[in-house]
Amino acid sequence: MTLKKLLIGMACAASLAAAAQSGGWPERTITLVVPFPAGGPTDMVGRVLAQQMQDKLGQTIVVDNRAGATGTIGAGQVKRAAPDGYTLMVSSLATYVITPHLQKSVPYDALKDFDYISIPVQAPNVLVAGPGQSARTVAEVIALLKKKPDRVTFASSGNGASDHLAAELFWLQSATQGLHVPYKGGAPAMNDLLGGQVDFSFPNINAVLQHIRTGKLHAIAVTGTRRSPLLPDVPTLAEAGVKGAEIYSWQGLVAPKGLPSAVRKKLSDAAIAAMKDPAVQKRMTEQGLEIVANTPEEFTAFQAREWARWKTLIDTRKITAD
Repeated sequence: MTLKKLLIGMACAASLAAAAQSGGWPERTITLVVPFPAGGPTDMVGRVLAQQMQDKLGQTIVVDNRAGATGTIGAGQVKRAAPDGYTLMVSSLATYVITPHLQKSVPYDALKDFDYISIPVQAPNVLVAGPGQSARTVAEVIALLKKKPDRVTFASSGNGASDHLAAELFWLQSATQGLHVPYKGGAPAMNDLLGGQVDFSFPNINAVLQHIRTGKLHAIAVTGTRRSPLLPDVPTLAEAGVKGAEIYSWQGLVAPKGLPSAVRKKLSDAAIAAMKDPAVQKRMTEQGLEIVANTPEEFTAFQAREWARWKTLIDTRKITAD
């Protein structure tokens, strides 16, 4: 690259940043990357957020599904994008605080390469028993695990997924050990759980709510800090005697590092307002999701705590992606 081209590029970048800081942003379409396939929970949250935020920002937001490599391909592309507010990403906690500890190399540094804007929603996991299981309480599950160590099966959607880590944390905090059975996705894991091929699982509450309501699965405990309003009769793990096993699956909105402060403020204000819309709250709650809508400062601090927490669990339990 010649010196002239370099100087022109620097000048263009500076003018874009200045325009953004001056309040002209947004002046064109915004791209919201979802690093997973269309139709999944992250995609659903992303599309709701895009629709609501574009109404508040006055610019079109298009959702771009860039699936592959458990979310790392899309995240790597967002990292490399210009930090001008026109490229955003909504992804699950796996991208930000789990996958980097499981894979030897990912194309981004979750602690350094993103500006954290807001967590729109979170959802607890729920310990459920398959149709052939007689255990109906946490105490009964623990007694079964102690009677048959490494023989009671727990299905998950894959190594390092939240349902896997929830089981690992439960075993750690209850001084028990089950047999982890990883599947290639939540659908096959759920099919085998419903069919009685595996005993228990810790799926996201929104993934199994209908099966619980129809009686196909029995809900034993939720992993949140409080009971779910959708399952008010189901205790938390802490209420049932297992402390320190609180888990939420969450989605986070981020941008490439270096976002102008004025743009970051506009984005966070729009995201928070979007999630606090009564119609959005109703829709999310009906699907088992809890509104978070926190600030960039709160999200950044939370991400650092989650990063340290999951690293400790993964190292302690010697969890790998294989």
